[in-house]
Amino acid sequence: MILVADSSALIALATCNALHHLEKIFGNVIVPQAVFDEVTAADKDQALALGSYLADKVRSVDMSAFVFLDAFADLGETQAMVLYKSTQADYLLIDDKRGRRVARINQINIIGSLGVLVLAKRLGLVPAIEPLITQITESSVYIAPSLVDDVLSMVGER
Repeated sequence: MILVADSSALIALATCNALHHLEKIFGNVIVPQAVFDEVTAADKDQALALGSYLADKVRSVDMSAFVFLDAFADLGETQAMVLYKSTQADYLLIDDKRGRRVARINQINIIGSLGVLVLAKRLGLVPAIEPLITQITESSVYIAPSLVDDVLSMVGER
């Protein structure tokens, strides 16, 4: 399986030290150059951890492939969707609500950082996800409290 990752979800997973679960769940993890550049910028939370984790996962992107976009798509998100299409990836890891909507328009299978944590629990990689989600919500990463409640209820942790 191939997972193409966008910035926001990578930062969330790095925040709770869960990046290593991506390969266990999906096999091949790749990112476009723009996403790598964005998450490893000196002012970004988790830049060092993400730089180390993603060093051998960066791919160049042929931007001649076609995807539908809205007026708010950033370069990383755009390259991630094009990379998904060009590699015939299985999933796009993305948390941004607007970006997820655009991905669906492009018939891209999506999963978010909380979806990865749910899969990690179901596969027995972690005993509970509430402590991991707490680490994320106590950082600068925003996750809607209602979404947290729904996910924790779904996995029997509420």
